[in-house]
Amino acid sequence: MGDVISLSGIRRVFIMGDQQFEALRGISFGVTTGEFVAIMGASGSGKSTCMNILGCLDRPTAGQYLLDGIDVGGMDADQLAAIRNRKLGFVFQGFNLLARTPAVENVELPLVYAGLSSRKRREMALAALEQVGLSGKEFNHSSQLSGGQQQRVAIARALVNSPAVILADEPTGNLDSATTAEIMSLFTSLNKQGITVIMVTHEQDVAAYAGRRITFKDGQIIADSRD
Repeated sequence: MGDVISLSGIRRVFIMGDQQFEALRGISFGVTTGEFVAIMGASGSGKSTCMNILGCLDRPTAGQYLLDGIDVGGMDADQLAAIRNRKLGFVFQGFNLLARTPAVENVELPLVYAGLSSRKRREMALAALEQVGLSGKEFNHSSQLSGGQQQRVAIARALVNSPAVILADEPTGNLDSATTAEIMSLFTSLNKQGITVIMVTHEQDVAAYAGRRITFKDGQIIADSRD
């Protein structure tokens, strides 16, 4: 299998007044289709900056980023938005669901941007909710769902357009330990179905679910280990 993600010599420099801060100092790594990778490191290590670049939410100052074989470096904002919607699924710590909206409509959102018919959107969203174990909760609003169920809705939304990669940013940060175990076993089972997952976490026990762990410190990769 080829690399679905390839970073080569990625630098990210932020200018603050007359100061420069180098958040990433020439990092390079690839992620093969079907891998489950945890990105770790203390606050300020560069892991969030790396995640923003992977998610096409930020651009590197230097270096090359290939997403599913496509060089995203020269793309404008509209092209980046399009590739983000087509190739990436996002799961956040805060779920990022629309509050007064049924679960199924939250899951349909990426498909609205993809221009699919309402019937096709509904069919795909219901299938994604079933995949994450939420059959019977499709028309519940966020306020009627537990934290773990809300995160399942968010995972269904990330899955619904069959992305090349799911990017999960501290996906269990707001969950208790029992719910964390449930959500991580869901990620594990999705990964076993061939879905590539890249997850940022600062928790060792959460990172242990991944087959590979990349550790950042001061804008550089200091460890990259596989089970």
